[in-house]
Amino acid sequence: MSQYDAPFEIHVHGEVPLRNGVSYAQLQEALKPLWTYAGAKSLADGAESAYEEEPGIKFDAQERMLTMCWTVAGDQDFRQQLDEMCMSLNELAEEGAAIEVTFYDAEFDEEEAEPEAESRDDFLMLFVGPTPAAIMQVQRDLLVQDVVNLMERHFDANELNGVVGEIDKLFSQRFDALVSSLELGKPPRGSGGGSGGGHGGGRRPRHLH
Repeated sequence: MSQYDAPFEIHVHGEVPLRNGVSYAQLQEALKPLWTYAGAKSLADGAESAYEEEPGIKFDAQERMLTMCWTVAGDQDFRQQLDEMCMSLNELAEEGAAIEVTFYDAEFDEEEAEPEAESRDDFLMLFVGPTPAAIMQVQRDLLVQDVVNLMERHFDANELNGVVGEIDKLFSQRFDALVSSLELGKPPRGSGGGSGGGHGGGRRPRHLH
């Protein structure tokens, strides 16, 4: 599929702290689903984003950090590449991390579209980490941040301790259920997906740099 007939522009954005000793070769293999999808023959060849202003895929060996701000033209089949990438990155991650993926409808023009027309934009939040507990921790932290930001419009921060406590209980229950079911080798429910966004609520803005 050429970039001219691809129905989506797909943006991958996130930072993943890596274990000590992770090599460029290991990272190249873990990210192979991304750069091969872009038609590249190596990570170095495929790390550049479709947009010059985006830094693309970067590996800071000294900081042990993988940084992704990378756009590729594609279709819904890219989701399978994301699943494979997340499974591989779990093996290399030092701690839990979130990766945002946005599908922009390349065929939708806000200015020319009918008022009732909706884009096919979609948004996923993916999570990677060395253990289910690490993945749940970053999920929990993001949820607490979102809930507190929303509720602070109406309540003082010190009034929200009970809300945060209830969120912690929910994640503790989920982790206990995961342990008791002897499924520690599998990612927790929801770790590999996200909720759709962009329908009816305006288009998600691109990251600015």
